[in-house]
Amino acid sequence: MNTRSVFDENLKQLKENLLDMAEQAEKAIKASLEALIAQDLDKAQSIILRDKLINEQEEKIIDHATMLIATEAPVATDLRKIIVALRVSSEIERIGDLAVNIAKSTLHIGNEKHIKEIIEIPQMMDMALEMMRDAITSFYTEDAGLARKCAEKDDQVDETYGRLIKELMGYIPENPAATNQITQLAFVCRYIERVADHTTNIAENVIFLVTGKRYDLNA
Repeated sequence: MNTRSVFDENLKQLKENLLDMAEQAEKAIKASLEALIAQDLDKAQSIILRDKLINEQEEKIIDHATMLIATEAPVATDLRKIIVALRVSSEIERIGDLAVNIAKSTLHIGNEKHIKEIIEIPQMMDMALEMMRDAITSFYTEDAGLARKCAEKDDQVDETYGRLIKELMGYIPENPAATNQITQLAFVCRYIERVADHTTNIAENVIFLVTGKRYDLNA
């Protein structure tokens, strides 16, 4: 196998590792919301403990990328691919952290009866995770067009977030004893909104990867 083929195979492996890391982060986000809805405190605690696995995946990706830079001395497009891979892994790691934050909110609420059935929050999560899947796919396929679509979906998440926060805050005057729960649910909404923000950052990096130009998809 020639030098170029070896380098391309290493880049492919880097992408595969990122796909696996993104899958683990998505599973963690889904599980954290399931724990919230079911008030499964054991499950919430396990999500917090498993976060180290995502962190370890990021460390392996960093080590792999560093090895490629040190041994292959890539230039131009190849170097950009490695740099973007590192940035994407950082955004995914932060999404994993948000799953931990949701799990912690679940623990803070504990077994206190929910003030209302949790329906809209999972719907917002579905939008954010659809964005995440599209952004990761766009990274793997280097599809700048798909990456740009994340901006449109981010607007929908932001709109839902604003509406839910307003609704939740409106419950406090009538349910002052539930202020802690309401506040924690508001935090959960914020964490999901941040998932969409980190996903948009991934999309921006994909566009940079493909075009060499930087775009602010939140503008």
